[in-house]
Amino acid sequence: MEAHDKRKHSVGGTTLHTCHPCRRAVPYRIYGVIHTCGILALMYHHINSLLTADTTLITSLLLFSDVILAFMWATSASLRFNPVHRSEYPEMYAAIPKQDFPKLDVFICTADPYKEPPMMVVNTALSAMAYDYPSDKISVYVSDDGGSSLTLFALMEAAKFSKRWLPYCKNNNIQDRSPEVYFSSKSYTWNDEADNLKMMYEDMKSRAEHVVDTGKVETEYITCDQFRGVFDLWTQKFTRQEHPTIIQQVLQNSETDMDDSGKFIMPNLIYVSREKSKVSPHHFKAGALNTLLRVSGVMTNSPVILTLDCDMYSNDPTTPVRALCYLTDPKIKSGLGFVQFPQKFQGVSKNDIYACEYKRLFDINMIGFDGLMGPNHVGTGCFFNRRVFYGPPSNMISAEIDELNPNRIADKSIEAKDVLELAHNVAGCSYEYNTNWGSKMGFRYGSLVEDYYTGYMLHCEGWRSVFCSPKRAAFCGDVPKSLIDVVSQQKRWAIGLLEVSISRYSPLTYGVKSMGLLVGVGYCQYAFWAFWSIPLIVYGVLPQLALLYGVSVFPKSLDPWFFLYIFLFLGAYGQDLLDFVLEGGTYRGWWNDQRMWMIRGFTSFFFGSIEFILKTLNLSTHGFNLTSKANEDDEQGKRYEKEIFDFGPSSSMFLPLTAAAILNLFAFAWGIYGLFIWGERLVLELMLVSFAAVNCLPVYEAMMLRKDAGKLPKSVSLSAGILTFALIVSGYFFLK
Repeated sequence: MEAHDKRKHSVGGTTLHTCHPCRRAVPYRIYGVIHTCGILALMYHHINSLLTADTTLITSLLLFSDVILAFMWATSASLRFNPVHRSEYPEMYAAIPKQDFPKLDVFICTADPYKEPPMMVVNTALSAMAYDYPSDKISVYVSDDGGSSLTLFALMEAAKFSKRWLPYCKNNNIQDRSPEVYFSSKSYTWNDEADNLKMMYEDMKSRAEHVVDTGKVETEYITCDQFRGVFDLWTQKFTRQEHPTIIQQVLQNSETDMDDSGKFIMPNLIYVSREKSKVSPHHFKAGALNTLLRVSGVMTNSPVILTLDCDMYSNDPTTPVRALCYLTDPKIKSGLGFVQFPQKFQGVSKNDIYACEYKRLFDINMIGFDGLMGPNHVGTGCFFNRRVFYGPPSNMISAEIDELNPNRIADKSIEAKDVLELAHNVAGCSYEYNTNWGSKMGFRYGSLVEDYYTGYMLHCEGWRSVFCSPKRAAFCGDVPKSLIDVVSQQKRWAIGLLEVSISRYSPLTYGVKSMGLLVGVGYCQYAFWAFWSIPLIVYGVLPQLALLYGVSVFPKSLDPWFFLYIFLFLGAYGQDLLDFVLEGGTYRGWWNDQRMWMIRGFTSFFFGSIEFILKTLNLSTHGFNLTSKANEDDEQGKRYEKEIFDFGPSSSMFLPLTAAAILNLFAFAWGIYGLFIWGERLVLELMLVSFAAVNCLPVYEAMMLRKDAGKLPKSVSLSAGILTFALIVSGYFFLK
């Protein structure tokens, strides 16, 4: 690890964590000054050309694109100013007596039993329940925004299995505590106890999957008398958009719920489905999380909260203790809002063909933020100080009822009648009216990306955060296996980020004022994601049309300005490659990552911008389209493993991308021929077209060479051909 100036933090003389500033920070700062001078020179060149050239439209488009590229480079440069790595020592914290461990509430969110299979939720819940942590201090809350009896049934089955699974994991020091992962891993050892457990798990899995297939929970499947009554709530009038609050305690950490050996008290496991009404806004995932904040506040009110997506199982049983190394440090805990772990994924193709590991988002940018004010919240794998949801560090906002104040000690049984009544009340769809929830308290409303917006607003209030990235991944999830799933998910992110960037709380204004220049500009890298589409489309279309008509839009190869373009291109890409490799990436992985940025520019960012504009003009509305986490078909999985692009069913989202690919192919062929006509006059244009054409190789293959189900549909290819022809014809009027 490249680092120096190690800073130690200790509690009572025991070192719990250290901070290592990266050595590359100083060279990056020096290069940043040089690159900035190059950008200023390029702006001068553009403005001078604008004043003297006849091609005003072309020069204006290039200038506008380069201003955006310069701004986006500045956002990444701010995160290279002071990157740091951290190390924590959970074995030192583990020496503290068990009674000193704070209580932990775990929030798991799900919304659709068909897109997010209940067995996936079960494995995530079991992996958290099995932490190397006092079981009587863990409470797992599962929010089911789909209000599905199928999910509740799966949790009931998991509760019975957990009484054998948890002691087995702890007695045998099992590291993979998601049963699905463990029983399919190399660490699974064959013995009588393990074999019996596997048979129990397979039986539980078959029962849970059977009720999903049939769509209902048959009476004979309910084996516990205490749960029979709750399923009566699912009447014919019960729908996912209109239903009452359901809070069901599945396990309780008391002597009434012990493991099968009678030695261990089980954690709390609580199912929550908030009240839904078509006439009341529900604010998607942020609303579900705020409901869990209030319900857990009434029932357990643990000072530490872990948020998890239902597909992001815990991969390291020591993870909570790692987070406590920071959250309990008296030197920083008063202003420390949360500890964020990176998202890691299983089953990623060898070179991460769709760039779904998001190495820039979850690794490179995180260490940059960590050296400033701390990383942003990324939606899952985050340990919060409950106090962070109640206003700035120096000015706590009191909740509307005393039972929700973060410092209250919950000393009543969660089965007490008054506790359950209040829990149902705070989960009501009208409870938040005329309160601070969603604006000044809890997770923030107003954006589809509630994680980014909430973390950003917490930092604006003065809270700090810490990035914790141990060698063994703390949490693991699944990645989409088709391109349409990837770009659709990122289109939703682009819309949500635009909702923040084009608002009174824009990082460029409010963020810079609240957090300082570097952090505010760093947040702009995410907030203005969709703006990437402008330079990508301009540079993916304009020079290509110019090449087809023999018009020069860049300096000639003998012009000194030619070398400025080469320097800025190689400098930006070289620095990006260096970041990627130093943080554990590969060269092929980096190539796929930069290619996906181009694909997003023509798909996610472009269509996300259009949808945001239409929504702003009240011409359309958009909702929260849940990404399917259900298992893909076998053929799709095989294509992914072979790193063959899967475009999925026909989608208009691939139309601009395919048209640009065809245009670049024509321009490349014509440019090679034109070398003998124009000489070196259009070398820079040809270099750009060649780079784009190489990036488009998977598109050409999917259009012309493949016959499988993942190829580009003929309708998209045909429409793209027509669009390309229209672009070429229109180019005649602009360039001739």
